[in-house]
Amino acid sequence: MITLGVIKAIQPSSRVWDQGTGAVPGFHARRQKGDAITYLLKYHVGGRARWHTIGRHGAPWTPETARKEARRLLGLVATGGDPAGAKAAAKMAPTVEELATRFLVEHAETKRKPATAKEYRRLLDSIILPALGRKRGVEVTRADVVRLHHARRATPIQANRVLALLSTIFTFAERVGERPDGSNPCRHVERFPERRRERFLSADELARLGEALAAWEGSPFAVAAIKLLVFTGARLGEILGLEWDWVNMERGEARLPDSKTGAKTLHLPAPALEVLVGLPRIEGVPYVLGAKRGTTFVEEPWRRIRGAARLDDVRLHDLRHSFASVAVAGGMGLPIIGKMLGHTQAQTTQRYAHLASDPVKAAAATVAGKIAKAMQGKPGAEVVPLRRG
Repeated sequence: MITLGVIKAIQPSSRVWDQGTGAVPGFHARRQKGDAITYLLKYHVGGRARWHTIGRHGAPWTPETARKEARRLLGLVATGGDPAGAKAAAKMAPTVEELATRFLVEHAETKRKPATAKEYRRLLDSIILPALGRKRGVEVTRADVVRLHHARRATPIQANRVLALLSTIFTFAERVGERPDGSNPCRHVERFPERRRERFLSADELARLGEALAAWEGSPFAVAAIKLLVFTGARLGEILGLEWDWVNMERGEARLPDSKTGAKTLHLPAPALEVLVGLPRIEGVPYVLGAKRGTTFVEEPWRRIRGAARLDDVRLHDLRHSFASVAVAGGMGLPIIGKMLGHTQAQTTQRYAHLASDPVKAAAATVAGKIAKAMQGKPGAEVVPLRRG
């Protein structure tokens, strides 16, 4: 049998085979012209000889560990496997970068919205590819994914988005035959807890915002965009790309052919219609804001307007949350609010459910206050007996 003594005695340009009791057929060691000694396994598949390199002598490979690996490989061969062929195929397998490029072209850019594909590309270029891009897709392990996910723990939401994108890419790789089915290395990787930021404007804050908007001397289109966000609860992209042909003033609505959740009816209450009526229309330009605007068109004025209103922690998206909070405070049900916001799933609107208790608390406080005054014999507490029917 091949022992450590045999390995030390092996001569350059020669090989020794495992023989004797307990020997593994086809297991051998080879020394070329230098000092390096390699453990190999010879086996047959379909009548053809195959040679599989186990590894060089030295940690972790010793005669004992290499022999154990040779037995394992022969077990795979006995069940129809071909370790050498699989290893050769792995060397030809696409890298994570090549898989990601194919995923973007064949999946993201054809089956996802442009904004989603753009975000995928950003996460790939800035985080995923620098870490895993050169690695073969079939070689990525759960440990690799856990390491990358953990490295982004300071930004848990972004870390979870990276994990979700990686999982989607590896699912795509399985679907196109570049990874075995059920081998997604993102499975069982636990996501970080996410604390969703909720910021709602109070009546006083809305008043300050109204004053700051009225005092703004910049582009009227920027002010119009912000007011439309406040009065409709729309998403920013829906307002920036709004076209006049979609607006029906008489019905008080805009039929958006596409949005984050597909086709959508954007309801335009009287304050929103007043904003639209006050906007100049530019001949030959279909867009309500004079052009199809990017987010920077509104973000820069917004920073100055919110500063003037002393609302420095308020994001543009918080205007949508505030619209929903006012609706809840007004006693509107979550299904109606979901329809106004264009939610397609009830659980999306459910995030506002805790606000529904506020009007109830206020009503309970009023009732209890009156009862307390009546019990103390104070004026202003009128208790009317209940009447049947």
